[in-house]
Amino acid sequence: MNAITIVIGSICVLMISYRLYGIFFTKKVLKIKDDTPTPAHAMEDGKDYVPTNKWVTFGHHFAAIAAAGPLVGPILAAQFGYLPGLLWLLIGAVIGGAVHDAVVLFASMRHGGKSLSEVMKKELGPIAGFCTGLAMLFIITITMAGLSMVVLGALERNPWGTFAVGITIPIAMLVGIAYRKTGNLIVTSTVGFILLMIGVFIGPMIQGTALGDFLTFDRDTLAIILPIYAFFAAALPVWLLLAPRDYLSSFMKIGVFIALIIGVFFVNPIIQFPPLTEFIHGGGPVIAGPVWPFVSITIACGAISGFHAFVGSGTTPKMIDRWEDIRIVGFGAMLVESLVGVMALIAATALHPADYFAINSAPAVFATLGMEPVHLHALAESIGMDLEGRTGGAVTLAVGMTDIFTGIPWFAELSSYFYQFVIMFEAVFILTAIDAGTRVARYLIQDFGGNVYKPLKRTNWLPGTIFASALACFMWGYLLYSGDISSIWVLFGVSNQLMATIGLVCGVTMVLKVADKRIYALTCFIPLAYLYVTVNVAGLWMIKNVYWNSAAAGYNMLNGVLSVIMLILGFIIVIAAFKKWAELWKSPRFVLSQTAS
Repeated sequence: MNAITIVIGSICVLMISYRLYGIFFTKKVLKIKDDTPTPAHAMEDGKDYVPTNKWVTFGHHFAAIAAAGPLVGPILAAQFGYLPGLLWLLIGAVIGGAVHDAVVLFASMRHGGKSLSEVMKKELGPIAGFCTGLAMLFIITITMAGLSMVVLGALERNPWGTFAVGITIPIAMLVGIAYRKTGNLIVTSTVGFILLMIGVFIGPMIQGTALGDFLTFDRDTLAIILPIYAFFAAALPVWLLLAPRDYLSSFMKIGVFIALIIGVFFVNPIIQFPPLTEFIHGGGPVIAGPVWPFVSITIACGAISGFHAFVGSGTTPKMIDRWEDIRIVGFGAMLVESLVGVMALIAATALHPADYFAINSAPAVFATLGMEPVHLHALAESIGMDLEGRTGGAVTLAVGMTDIFTGIPWFAELSSYFYQFVIMFEAVFILTAIDAGTRVARYLIQDFGGNVYKPLKRTNWLPGTIFASALACFMWGYLLYSGDISSIWVLFGVSNQLMATIGLVCGVTMVLKVADKRIYALTCFIPLAYLYVTVNVAGLWMIKNVYWNSAAAGYNMLNGVLSVIMLILGFIIVIAAFKKWAELWKSPRFVLSQTAS
């Protein structure tokens, strides 16, 4: 199988889906019109509610949702072969992910940009709202830890990468201030992007210096630095750091993957993985479980992801300028993310399987597979880093992309720069998701705490903002500091996809309230039914075989308890939803329509 075939086919599927299904869903199902002000205009406060250019909003939203998931998930799922991941990325994104993102954004905006827990409380009642809020708090905490875990593997003992990532913070703040002062988006963005590139190329100069030694962090130190950074990112005004950084990193991500697409067309690498591997029945060194349900759990962002519900009912609905922007920001960004996932899958499966497993397995585990690395030692020499046993997926993506580009003769001399650039843009994208996710966690804590102490519910109250931001960072920072990629990622996947089912529950409810025909509810109900079954099967499998199995490597009572709590909360929400749907099904609007026809 040639990579070009996969790229062309995927682009065609996604473009046609946006043009046909995207317009149908937003126009016919949700009946979106620009006849009323959006919450960004109606509640403008210059801090959280800020009407924003649709492309800047797209950049923020895309950067926030497209974090580690579409990069790491497809790479880890490559263990099963290229076919399961490819099918799930395309079908899941079109039928599930894009619908989920658009309808959650729509629902939040109809409720003044409120969080999904507040929306569910108003739509399904206080019990469902409480369970949704509690589930969201559990899930966002696990999600932030899971995403941050990938950064640790990429930046550990890597001063070049740490420097390149670190300077994005002051650069983004400068861009935010300059854009707010001048209003010139093109100039400020161009200058910001140039400064980012300079940061990558001067990175080697700091190695071996006092600054380089200072920026050489071990895993534990990075696990403390990340939550501290996230605290400031969540507390600062959205225009100062979060939005400009997301916008700039979107340029990076889209630019890198456009370059990868061009590189694939020039080099046309062969997909060296088979369609299906021997690990589809379970027992693989990367993911222990079978291909179903775990391909739909491992690949979250890129197909459908509950984390998107946090962004779609957190920062983004407070920035949307026009209702029509929901199509490009909600539906469109998800399809672009799917393409990112496809390209990540290509980068992984274009490697020789032995090289892939050498990177993604601990050395002791890899030794049991009976494989010998083929090109990995040569790649490690050209990049200038030891690559074996660097689990987590981030390194695999950087190596896979570098390997593809080495097919261009003059590129070999730039291998080390390109590798560090990819590490930087992966880390930056994960950090942008951490920015947005921590801010959403702050909103959730303030919503919950506001029921006990009313001033805490005000997002513009500085002491409440500081307290909620600090508590959010402490919760996920504790999991990050005490866990590892094997114990966190699958827990993240199960919790993340459970959140997506909650978002689709909200979607079915909203469609039944606004649509002209009952049958339109199937646009949300079909992906909901599949995902709910998948999540419960995967969750119970992990509890039985891993978390509460003392003989398993991932034995962890806390993870098992968290999984049980989340599955119970999901069950309560679904039961409450069925009761509401039964009422909406009998709506006079539907009855009159059926009688007339």
